[in-house]
Amino acid sequence: MRARELSEPFPTVGLDSGAMQAAQLLAGQRLPGLIVCDEAGHPYTVLPGSQVLRFLIPRYVQDDPRLARVFGETASDEMWGRLTTSTVREVLPARRDLDELPIVDGDATTIEVAAVMARMHSPVVAVVSQGEVLGAITVSRLLQQIVPEAPSAR
Repeated sequence: MRARELSEPFPTVGLDSGAMQAAQLLAGQRLPGLIVCDEAGHPYTVLPGSQVLRFLIPRYVQDDPRLARVFGETASDEMWGRLTTSTVREVLPARRDLDELPIVDGDATTIEVAAVMARMHSPVVAVVSQGEVLGAITVSRLLQQIVPEAPSAR
């Protein structure tokens, strides 16, 4: 099966979209990530939900999660509030970390899609044809296609 056959319509956001809007889209549709497009509408990268968390949680807490216990609800609310004043561009890692994009051509095989996801630790791969986004493949959709169904329990 080819990527274009596996791909499904998928929401995209722009680099200058609000970070809160992106987070609400992730949460509201239970998405593992979003496709981020540049000003011309071409895929720029994938914003995984985990990157939104990395943006919000102070580095010292990421390094030592036990420190999270010292944060009260007020501090937590302030952290989440950072999303309201930030853009998707600000949430993304530095561009030097985005040399390769989680993108495949519409003719890519399931193994090619799986290899990109695995190599890039991306839960979403954008499927493109001639620079235009056709849709996306999520890791759950890919696994649904390649992992055999479990036999019925008796």
